Amino acid sequence: MKHILTTTLLFFSLYAFGQERLPQVPKGAWKSQEPTGSASTLIVADNYLVIASYSVGNKYFERSEGGPFTMSGDQMTYTPEFNSADTAKIGTPIVFTVIVKDDILTLRYEEAMVWMRVDDATSVPMAGAWHITERAAAGQGELVQVHQEGTRKTLKLLSKTRFQWVAIDPAVKGFYATGGGTYTAQNGKYTEKIQFFSKDNNRVGSSLKFDYKLENGRWDHSGKSSDGKPLHEIWEKIK
Repeated sequence: MKHILTTTLLFFSLYAFGQERLPQVPKGAWKSQEPTGSASTLIVADNYLVIASYSVGNKYFERSEGGPFTMSGDQMTYTPEFNSADTAKIGTPIVFTVIVKDDILTLRYEEAMVWMRVDDATSVPMAGAWHITERAAAGQGELVQVHQEGTRKTLKLLSKTRFQWVAIDPAVKGFYATGGGTYTAQNGKYTEKIQFFSKDNNRVGSSLKFDYKLENGRWDHSGKSSDGKPLHEIWEKIK
């Protein structure tokens, strides 16, 4: 059951009540929580999805996967770029039929699964799929370009209230780290509350505060990282 739950949360389209099917996936976040305390969260931003499954009670990270998708009617073609639990699935397109109605997601694949909407991303400047393009080197203030060659990349997806970042390399089926949770962004202050972190579960529950600004499609992000080191990054929307 868990395998189906964590795999199938990824995929859906929109049925508005009493209206025709829409070809685009609604942006935002979705969540499913099992009686055992395990949670699965999905963020859809632009044409990219990420999913994470983790245990709420003991701060245990379970798995994550994600990648780009396209829609045709109620059919989603999803191509995983990373999968922390099963690298054999990376790069192989999968087509699913999915439904959303009245803020409830029902997935029809092998068996019916039901999910609840967390938020949407309407008129939210921060919402989207971002990739890091510049970073200040350790101990220096000057920004330098990162991930300009090769296929390694660091992505961060934001809905209205949730975030998840991943460090991956699709060409070698590499998954290096991920973290996520909830965020707020107001008056130049961006705050993350960590709900899962694949590399160090001791940081789950902590909050990180940053200065930020959005200018010409660039997200300037500065403060201190989860290990207390100075951080200055530039993120840009995935095109």
